[in-house]
Amino acid sequence: MKIGANYQGNGRCTFTFWAPLVEKASVHIITPEEKLVTMQKQADGYFIAEATNVMPGTQYFYQIDGGKDRPDPATYFQPKGLHKASQVVDHQAYAWKDKEWKGIPLQDMIIYELHVGTFSPEGTFRGVLEKLDYLAELGINAIELLPISQFPGNRNWGYDGVHPYSVQNSYGTPDDFKALVDACHAKGIAVVLDMVYNHLGPEGNYVTEFGPYFIEKYHTPWGAALNFDEKYADPIRDFFADSAVYFLEHFHVDALRLDAIHAVFDMGAVHFWQYVNQKVAKFSARVGRPFYTIAESDLNDVKVIKPLDQGGWGFNSQWMDDFHHSLHALLTGEKTGYYTDFGSIQHLAKSFQEGFVYNGTYSDYRKRKYGNSSTDFSGEHFVIYTQNHDQVGNRMLGDRLTKTLSFDALKLAAAAMLLSPYVPMLFMGEEYAEDAPFLYFVSHSDPGLVEAVRNGRKAEFSAFSWMGEAPDPQAEQTFLESKLHWHKKDQGQGKLMLEWYKKLIALRKAHVALHNPDKKSIRAQVVSGKVIVLERWFENTENLVCLLNCSNEEVTVPFSAYEGTWHKILDASDKFWGGNGNLLPPIVKVTDQIKLQSYNVALFQKQS
Repeated sequence: MKIGANYQGNGRCTFTFWAPLVEKASVHIITPEEKLVTMQKQADGYFIAEATNVMPGTQYFYQIDGGKDRPDPATYFQPKGLHKASQVVDHQAYAWKDKEWKGIPLQDMIIYELHVGTFSPEGTFRGVLEKLDYLAELGINAIELLPISQFPGNRNWGYDGVHPYSVQNSYGTPDDFKALVDACHAKGIAVVLDMVYNHLGPEGNYVTEFGPYFIEKYHTPWGAALNFDEKYADPIRDFFADSAVYFLEHFHVDALRLDAIHAVFDMGAVHFWQYVNQKVAKFSARVGRPFYTIAESDLNDVKVIKPLDQGGWGFNSQWMDDFHHSLHALLTGEKTGYYTDFGSIQHLAKSFQEGFVYNGTYSDYRKRKYGNSSTDFSGEHFVIYTQNHDQVGNRMLGDRLTKTLSFDALKLAAAAMLLSPYVPMLFMGEEYAEDAPFLYFVSHSDPGLVEAVRNGRKAEFSAFSWMGEAPDPQAEQTFLESKLHWHKKDQGQGKLMLEWYKKLIALRKAHVALHNPDKKSIRAQVVSGKVIVLERWFENTENLVCLLNCSNEEVTVPFSAYEGTWHKILDASDKFWGGNGNLLPPIVKVTDQIKLQSYNVALFQKQS
């Protein structure tokens, strides 16, 4: 059933929603001329109305059982905000220019995560579009947008959305988002969209009036769980799963990142995530090119990325927190919260080699054994990062690594990510060492809800023993402080860091051994107790060795294990990269010993 207001052309529009326990319903059209259109209830609980003299731009509500006006649960656009009228959209009217676009293979993606509202001064889709030349020059070939579904007010991370088919009105119109995607494709950039199917936001959540969308059988961090496996679950599963295909089809989005998949509960024979991925796979087959799904998972369970035909959930990739936590704890020394489980250089080496660090081993933080082995899954199945919206924004002060690490340690973190076998993801601004925080911000209209959000954030921070007072999430200043300082990319260390990221990305693209995701072509080991030696190769054509000194001390590394002659292609100690100028030799041999400066990164290629 195609829900929402589907414009048929020539002033005809079909309105459809699902409400099995409702007896009667109407479409209340309020512009350009007010009228009430009676809807017909079908045997399966759907209500349908065919209306004439309805043009794109028409605004409407639904009325159920003679009650109040309510926005369409499947609204395509809310021009005046969450609580106001929905608007008819003609998806056929936009003239796409990307007919030759074939997408970017997942294993080749270099992703850039951004929040539309804080990424540009404008805080809009058009503002992102204006920065595409910059991103392309950096080497980015995929952008990932935090959720853009309609949320309350005009300031939010996006995870408080309640309309999974809509785009946020303060960011722009549906056509503005299409123009952004079109422009991305013209510049060779894929678009990944963050979608939220584990909960709906607490404000403007009117679906409970339409049907049994929630059940008390399970509970999530946000309250009662969505109903994916009890009575009436089938249309609810479709309501969310079809919105995934909706954005792939009508907005030409290339991939979806699915938020906190571990917070979806389903005991049915076909798990909800299998159902979503089945629909995406069918759409991919119909279009003739792959569209990807990427999971955010707290399970450390390879069933998430195991193919559908092998009984898995069928995601193409997943975020891998173990890599982030290993790197973060090692470089910062933090040992609170979930960082309790990390901090050893062996953790980082294991993540390079295998993926999951906790693969059935005991977790002191969880007080139980945790995870299973990901050794047999190649690199494109995992997205890694040194920072992201969660790992920055869920710190009490939203502080980035720039506030914690030295310039040299920041360079090392970037190299660890971009020289790994996994899909790298940058968080907006990190490429020029942005120091603006990314704070948690909302703009709710209910004072009680605002206070609940404040208290909830305080409770989250308690596990990390952070001192002081968190910025007020409701204050506009909190949002404004989170905007990027674009001028810093052209100044001092910001400019230097930007060039460092460009170099690493260029090396990753130029050397097949570096973007080869086969973990059988990588060896990570710890030497001298402080250095990770990362060997990367591709068949018999290319051999690379990367040395990562993960300490603030000079370390001597023997090169005795690497036969032949090796040519240096990158040295972070070079003054050009802000190093101290104590350069490594341009050529090293098996008999040599190398002195690595603190937090130094060096990359060598074997001469043929």
